[in-house]
Amino acid sequence: MGVKIHSQSIVDSLAELGEDVEVGPFAIIGPKAKIGDGTRIMHHATVDGRVTLGRNNLIYPYALIGGLTHDLKYKGGEPGLEIGDGNTFREYVTAHVATNEADFTRIGSSNVFLAYSHVAHDCQVGDHLVMSSHSALGGHVQVADHVNIGWGAGVHQFCRLGRHCMVSACSKLVQDVPPFMLADGSPAEVRSINKVGLERSGFTSEEIESIRAVFKVLYRKEMNRSQAIDYLENNAEQMSDTMVEEILEFLRVSSRGVA
Repeated sequence: MGVKIHSQSIVDSLAELGEDVEVGPFAIIGPKAKIGDGTRIMHHATVDGRVTLGRNNLIYPYALIGGLTHDLKYKGGEPGLEIGDGNTFREYVTAHVATNEADFTRIGSSNVFLAYSHVAHDCQVGDHLVMSSHSALGGHVQVADHVNIGWGAGVHQFCRLGRHCMVSACSKLVQDVPPFMLADGSPAEVRSINKVGLERSGFTSEEIESIRAVFKVLYRKEMNRSQAIDYLENNAEQMSDTMVEEILEFLRVSSRGVA
């Protein structure tokens, strides 16, 4: 099937559109945009800048995909935004290109960004993120797979969100959240494991109990991070080695500290 471009949209002649792409009325597609097969760009949405969109993405009205970085260090050029397949960007979502010429903001596949959420410059987002309305990622944030960010949460620049973690609604996150944990508050602190999310994702009861044991070491034994890492390294055999090693690796490279 061919491309469906509404007569009242503005699509630059240099833009590259795949098969079965739909562009609604008053949508704007810039000259550097590359739009994958089956993607639907609804009325009044904008795809601008050096943007590559994969297949079967949905971009709802008034979303801005590929807006110029907010970073005041921007010195010109055409940094980019790369997006995978099957993402949903709801109304008024903004996702920005990177800051430096050779760099990219990256968003993976099968993510859902609800209304008014924001992905800033240079973020690296994995797959299966659910980002609720009015939440925001500051610049250079790294988000692993299967993360859940609640309504109105704000994530500080350079923070890292581990796999299957959750940031609760209205939280202000200024440090990293390890895999499988749930952070809440302002500033946010890790309160528990993300038990409901883990169960929904098919983790076994044994894996969940192993994660809970790590949580108790990190947040209930009154150890600092170095002491907790040493303890976990010496006792990994008593838990699930895979779960423990993933959390340990995350802790070892944390530069902002752990919530």
